[in-house]
Amino acid sequence: MDNASAKSMNTIAVQVNSPPSRRRRIAIVTETFPPEVNGVANTLYQLTQRLKNDYSVQVIHPRQPATEDASDDLHHIRVAGCPIPGYSEMRFGFPCRKKLLKLWQDHRPDAVYVATQGPLGWSAVSACRELNIPVSSGFHTNFHQYSRHYRLGWLSRLIGRYFIHFHQLTRHTLVPTRQTAAALDTMGISNTCVWSRGVDGHLFHPDKRSELRRKQWGADASTPVFIYVGRLANEKNVFLALSAFERAQQQASHARMVLVGGGPLQEKITRMYPDVIFAGVQKGESLAEHYASADIFLFPSLTDTFGNVVLEAMASGLGIVSFNEAAAREHLHHDESALLAPSGNSDLFCQHALSLAMRPSLLTRLRSKAHQQSKSMDWQQLARQFAHLLLDQDIQGAPNENAKRLRAVSTSR
Repeated sequence: MDNASAKSMNTIAVQVNSPPSRRRRIAIVTETFPPEVNGVANTLYQLTQRLKNDYSVQVIHPRQPATEDASDDLHHIRVAGCPIPGYSEMRFGFPCRKKLLKLWQDHRPDAVYVATQGPLGWSAVSACRELNIPVSSGFHTNFHQYSRHYRLGWLSRLIGRYFIHFHQLTRHTLVPTRQTAAALDTMGISNTCVWSRGVDGHLFHPDKRSELRRKQWGADASTPVFIYVGRLANEKNVFLALSAFERAQQQASHARMVLVGGGPLQEKITRMYPDVIFAGVQKGESLAEHYASADIFLFPSLTDTFGNVVLEAMASGLGIVSFNEAAAREHLHHDESALLAPSGNSDLFCQHALSLAMRPSLLTRLRSKAHQQSKSMDWQQLARQFAHLLLDQDIQGAPNENAKRLRAVSTSR
C-alpha cells in the first residue's frame, strides 16, 4: 500500500468543541519532561503550552534538579525516581499510588493522561480506576523493541504482555500513526485512537539558515551538508546514517556530515568517523539554525513510533531520506516530498542519500514540498483534539477499526 492509499483511508473523526467557560482540569503523568531532550518530552511540552490557555494543567513527573525553577504556568508535581538502565539521561518515577490518591481526592482532575508505562504510570492508572477518573494512555516509545539493543531481548515478550494489560485498563490509547495503531492491534491492544503530532513552524523554518554556521562546518553554497538529529544509540540505527554519508562522500568528496545529539555511541563514532562534525545537544533557536543550515536530513530509525525530528526537518525545508515508517510514512510521499526506502532496505536508503547529494534540482524540489506540507501541522488544533478525546466524549464504535483495516491491507502487500 502506498502513502496515497493510506491517506485515503478513514481515520477516527474528532469534532473539536470550544473549551467550556469553567477551566477544566487535565493531569498529565509522564516519566519525562523538559529540560530532558527527547521526542516524548518535546511532544508533552508543546501540548501543555497550548492546553494551559484553556485548561488547568497539572504535570506529574520524576524530580529533575534542573526543573525545580520551572516557570511555565503549569502545576508541577515532582516525585522520586531514578535513571533508566542504559538510558541514564532519562528517569522513571517510583510507585506513588497513595500520593496520587490523596492529591486527586483533594483536587480531582476531570481527566488524566498517562504518557508512559513505568511504575509512575501504573500508579496513576490504578489511582484513576479507584477514584473513577477518566484515564487515557499514550504509546510514545517502543521500549519492548529497545530492550533488544541493550542485551535485554529476553524481556521483550514480558514487556509486551505488560503493555497489553496496562493499556487495556485505560479508556483510550493515543498513538501517533495508523501504522502504530495496526501494530498495537496485532499485539492485542484494542482501544487505540490516532492523535498525531505537530511542529512549531515559527521556530523551525528555512529562514533560520546561517551561512556563518555553514562556514564553520567547512561548507560553502555548493556543499551538500547531511544532518542527523537524535540520540546516538544503537536503537536509532545511527550507523546507517553514517554509512549513507560515506557512500555519498565517495562521489561528492566535499560533502559534510553533522550529528546533533548525544548518547552512548558518541565516543565510538568519534574514533570511527573523524571527519564527522559533532554539534552536541542543541535546543531552541540554536537547534533550528542547525537544521536550516544543513541540506539533507537522514532518519534511519526503525524503532521510533513517530519521530518528531522528521516534522522539524520538514518545517526547516530539508531534503529528507527515511524508511517508509512512522512520521515519514504518515506525512511524506516518495519522490514528491522525500526519498523513502522500504522498511529495512539499507542499500536503497544509502542510494537515496547519494541521489540527493548529486542531484541539486531534485533536492530543491523535495525541500520546497516538504516545507509546504509542514504548514498544516498546527499544534493548537492538535491540543484541542487531545482535550476533546480526554474530556468530551467516548469514541463511537471500536476505536481500532482503522488499525484492523490497515493491518489487513499491510499483510496483503
